[in-house]
Amino acid sequence: MEKTRVVQEYVPGKQVTLAHLIANPKHELCDKLGIGDDGAVGILTITPSEAAIIAADTATKTANVQIGFIDRFTGSVVLTGNVSAVEAALRQVVHLLAEGLGFTAAKLTRS
Repeated sequence: MEKTRVVQEYVPGKQVTLAHLIANPKHELCDKLGIGDDGAVGILTITPSEAAIIAADTATKTANVQIGFIDRFTGSVVLTGNVSAVEAALRQVVHLLAEGLGFTAAKLTRS
């Protein structure tokens, strides 16, 4: 039987590939992720992955949000806080990366 082989490639570039706000997530989701149930969860994925540090710094300086998770090796950032704070933080991060640093940015989505 032939095995399927998956090849992952790192594509150099400056990009926010995901910027999403989950408003009022169920407690079970927050519990499974090991994050606070503060009213909203913001999710970002960014390349180059080191820009996750810039995103987290910008988010926490913009609004009263907490860093639920950050991985400078994959570019993942999870923020928690109330809905308006998380939305403001996500918008500012996307704005700074796109307008200030020349990143290509995904549209902020919401569920």
